[in-house]
Amino acid sequence: MELSSFSSPSSACCSSVHQVSAVSNALQIRFAPLNAFCSRPTKRESKAPNFTSLNSSRYFFSSSSSSISAAVADGFILSPRKSSSITTNPCGSAASSHRRISIRACSNVGTAGSSDPLLNKVSAFRDAFWRFLRPHTIRGTALGSASLVTRALIENPHLIRWSLLLKAMAGLLALICGNGYIVGINQIYDIGIDKVNKPYLPIASGDLSVKLAWLLVLLFAVSGVLIVGTNFGPFITALYCLGLFLGTIYSVPPFRMKRFPVVAFLIIATVRGFLLNYGVYYATRAALGLTFEWSSPVAFITTFVTLFALVIAITKDLPDVEGDRKFQISTFATKLGVRNIAFLGSGLLLLNYIGAILAAIYLSQAFRASLMIPVHAALALSLIFQTWLLEKANYTKEAIAAYYRFIWNLFYSEYLIFPFV
Repeated sequence: MELSSFSSPSSACCSSVHQVSAVSNALQIRFAPLNAFCSRPTKRESKAPNFTSLNSSRYFFSSSSSSISAAVADGFILSPRKSSSITTNPCGSAASSHRRISIRACSNVGTAGSSDPLLNKVSAFRDAFWRFLRPHTIRGTALGSASLVTRALIENPHLIRWSLLLKAMAGLLALICGNGYIVGINQIYDIGIDKVNKPYLPIASGDLSVKLAWLLVLLFAVSGVLIVGTNFGPFITALYCLGLFLGTIYSVPPFRMKRFPVVAFLIIATVRGFLLNYGVYYATRAALGLTFEWSSPVAFITTFVTLFALVIAITKDLPDVEGDRKFQISTFATKLGVRNIAFLGSGLLLLNYIGAILAAIYLSQAFRASLMIPVHAALALSLIFQTWLLEKANYTKEAIAAYYRFIWNLFYSEYLIFPFV
């Protein structure tokens, strides 16, 4: 086997080559000229040494797993290549072209195949668990609850107590549990669809078993109900259970309301629009010892987010059209087409922003017009631009996914500015 086209050696490479000698018995490598290689100049501009004159029959690798394990344990990672030579690739340098086996010498040897199998399993579960929670929905839930709590506290600064912080954290944890239950139960019953539409999700990809997923969603549901029941009384607990119930019938047969577009987006709008905003604000005022009363800003955010949730409900299926058609899931996107739904969603959001600007103009005593008008105008313009980009990209899958992510970013933005309007 001919050795040729080596990368320019560096000092890191030289120290790593000595590690090859230390594990030569395990790798069964007879690599006599290494000392000569390490003595070569290490500057990047120096010419790479030529080993073409070496007798290639003297170099071979054992394919046994024990040899590979020994190499990995000493900081070397063997990876197959499609050509006929061998390269030594220092950590941080570019790989030489055309190799059958590359040996990559790395200083952080503990993070590769040599790490503790238990730690690897924990890390893999943590990654799968995070994907299982659908982070973009958690961000919306966390931002929404934090925004409404902040607004209630700003309206009543004299009632703020440190003990309320613990209660607020408990409420946020309960909301995340409820969110985890709803998105989790949906993944359990959508495995076939997700293998087409969202193969990166943990159950669809095989990174999380269905049995463990069931354990997680049951844990989320029980924990959430216990937290709310212990801290927030029967009324908020009833609202919380209503949200869990709606999330269940959305995904679980024989109900599976997601099959019916109108019912599906009404459920999403109710849970994410009304229940979240009304429930969190009511619970915060109750914790402050106040009776519930609507304020203009809270009425605004509830209306705004409910309409926004309708848009999310109809646009969420845009990236999933292929799988929905395959499994005969009727959505607005499959019925009306991706382009029409994208324009419908953008149009509804523009109405939302126009309404926000008009509210700031005609209810100037309740809102800070100097903030609401320019911010919502800027968000509306950015939405128009993103819709134009989607049209220009001819509604490719990547462009649709980017558009849907942008919708969620607009959703987050509204909650970020709400405490100050």
